[in-house]
Amino acid sequence: MADVLALVDDLFFQAKMTETARRVGVALETVANGDALVAAAASQAHRLVLVDLNARQGALAAVEQLRASGNAQPIVGFLSHVQTELAEKARAAGCQEVLPRSKFTADLAEILSRAKS
Repeated sequence: MADVLALVDDLFFQAKMTETARRVGVALETVANGDALVAAAASQAHRLVLVDLNARQGALAAVEQLRASGNAQPIVGFLSHVQTELAEKARAAGCQEVLPRSKFTADLAEILSRAKS
């Protein structure tokens, strides 16, 4: 079982997340689109869900679907700091936390550590 499920379609950032997860000792499962996120979340429980709100395929819709299905796992979204409107939409859709990518990156180890058992 993966502790953390992440929607990220940027391969370089995915590699950074994977390496950071390994260093902090959490299992990370990554998917590249919103449909895959919803399917992965339905197939097994995760302690934390991370969503790149700038992913090209269905990130915000996936957050909405997770919440509509009753999924209560914590969701942390991240995006460009100038996207204030998208940040508000993400909070309304069900993200408990929405961070600028720079803060998310700086705090990635601490964020992933929240999923430790």
